[in-house]
Amino acid sequence: MPTSELLTADRIDEIDALGSTSPDPAALVAELVGAVDEGRVADPDDTGYALLVAADILVQAGDLADALALTTRAIAEQPEDDAYARSMRGGLLLRLGREDEGMAELTVLRPLLETDPDATYLIDDLAEAGHTETALEWLTGALDAIMERTRTEQHESEDAQDEAAAMIYGLAQRRHDLREEMGLPHDDYDNLADRLLAASNHALDALDDGPATLLFWPRAEFDALLVRWPALIDSYPATWDEHRAQIERALAEASGLGGADLGVVAGSVAGLAAFAEREGSDPTDEETHDEYADSLTGPDLRSWPPGRNDACWCGSGAKYKKCCLPRSRG
Repeated sequence: MPTSELLTADRIDEIDALGSTSPDPAALVAELVGAVDEGRVADPDDTGYALLVAADILVQAGDLADALALTTRAIAEQPEDDAYARSMRGGLLLRLGREDEGMAELTVLRPLLETDPDATYLIDDLAEAGHTETALEWLTGALDAIMERTRTEQHESEDAQDEAAAMIYGLAQRRHDLREEMGLPHDDYDNLADRLLAASNHALDALDDGPATLLFWPRAEFDALLVRWPALIDSYPATWDEHRAQIERALAEASGLGGADLGVVAGSVAGLAAFAEREGSDPTDEETHDEYADSLTGPDLRSWPPGRNDACWCGSGAKYKKCCLPRSRG
């Protein structure tokens, strides 16, 4: 049925979370594509996102050809921010038997593995297309390049060194996982991955930046928190989106410093009020918030990071790769 309703980012997230589990995935694809065709995307910057979500639903349904068409269109709509979309397109071309085109698309993006911590989507697309040996070769090459760079560029800034360390950690772990899936024996990089993982289990004890588990307020609770205690307005970002972006960046930074067993605990206004009353403490005091976070366990605890295709930790229902993962780059 025709509609004039705008397609918001929240609605795209909701559709992404439903995906092929919806009783009518075709209707979701039609809603997304229809909004793009009719210029009803609330934020034009979300046009490519809407098309990629539609493409992903088609992939889950096994319709690779139509998914490829939508992915190609997403690239044309927003060519300035297309690395993820081009990787997805390359993977689809491979899965459709168009080997030369697919590898050409992905090979152009290969250097990102040496500079962008999130570029392991290239490895995912190669592996999903059955090109695990190529994926392993690319991971090894990226590790070789970064390791060589750290040896030869002795005067890099501290931030650059931290970024290189984080990338070595992430690439080594992804490579180690892939080799285990392939049944390959340990090599030097596998041993490095094991050592880094073991070291990271103790790394946060040496950090002064805070606990491994951060206090996070779900959307409704975040709004209610600032209404209940206006004094907290200066202690938190202006919006919930900024709050979850701040949490994502803090976790990414802790991970880059070697932190493991990271996560968030979801707070509630009622829970904080009850805790403060029980402890005789000020609910607007930072120490009270830290102690309240320490008291939360069980269903309130959410491990970080989730898998790229798992539901995001923030509770939006969207996949992590489409929701808070990109916020760590903000």
